[in-house]
Amino acid sequence: MDLSCLTPAEGSVKNRKRIGRGQGSGRGGTSTRGHKGAKSRSGYKRKIGFEGGQMPLQRTSPKFGFKNRNRVEYKGINVSTLQVLIENKKYDIIDLDIIVDNGLASKRDLVKILGNGDLKSKITVKAHAFSKSAIEKIEAVGGTIEKI
Repeated sequence: MDLSCLTPAEGSVKNRKRIGRGQGSGRGGTSTRGHKGAKSRSGYKRKIGFEGGQMPLQRTSPKFGFKNRNRVEYKGINVSTLQVLIENKKYDIIDLDIIVDNGLASKRDLVKILGNGDLKSKITVKAHAFSKSAIEKIEAVGGTIEKI
């Protein structure tokens, strides 16, 4: 055994073309970047949405609509859903904790009770907001509402 028999360990040597190491390598000169232009320069990064100088699509299409920054989003829960909870779980008071435990809303949601469906049982409901029809239906069966 002598030095001419030595070979590198498997996977330690990458078999790739070395770019920019002189004309003799076949990849010297422009180093496969071509002549001139932004892509041939060092530090070039393609901007998102850049279309080669053509007006980008996001600038040609018009802006539309209005997003109200102060909009308050409520998670709507119908009176019929409350009736199902009363029948299945026998609740007297339905508050935010019970709504979250039953998977109807998450902890951070603002809850609004809506008036779709019928209510048969007397109940106390605690929520952030109520529709007029929900208030009428809850109070019609002798229930009470509490705004949180």
